[in-house]
Amino acid sequence: MTLKILYIEDEPDIRALAEMMMQSLGGYTVKSCADGLSALEEAAGFQPDVIVLDVMMPGLSGPETLAKLRALPATASTPAIFMTGKSQAHEIESLIALGAIGVIQKPFDPMSVAAKIQELMDQA
Repeated sequence: MTLKILYIEDEPDIRALAEMMMQSLGGYTVKSCADGLSALEEAAGFQPDVIVLDVMMPGLSGPETLAKLRALPATASTPAIFMTGKSQAHEIESLIALGAIGVIQKPFDPMSVAAKIQELMDQA
């Protein structure tokens, strides 16, 4: 079964690179969104297996977006992974406390992002 990833990232270059790596190296089906509002519009129709989202975005932040996705029946229990440049232990712990199954540090190694997503899904 191919994982379906709802990927939310406001930086176009990062979004394009990560999406390409998730598709080519992971074989995943990826629906990319540039912000939280578009993710909320796409989520129910796409029915992702996992949500991968940036923490700091204009408009709705990653944590705010995840809270709103949790309120939708289609994504209420979908595993979520944050991508962030925040690396302090307490910052990562606070993201996990929001219900994320893991955190991928930015800058990330493009060649390993698909494997890291799979590793976090296997652990969840």
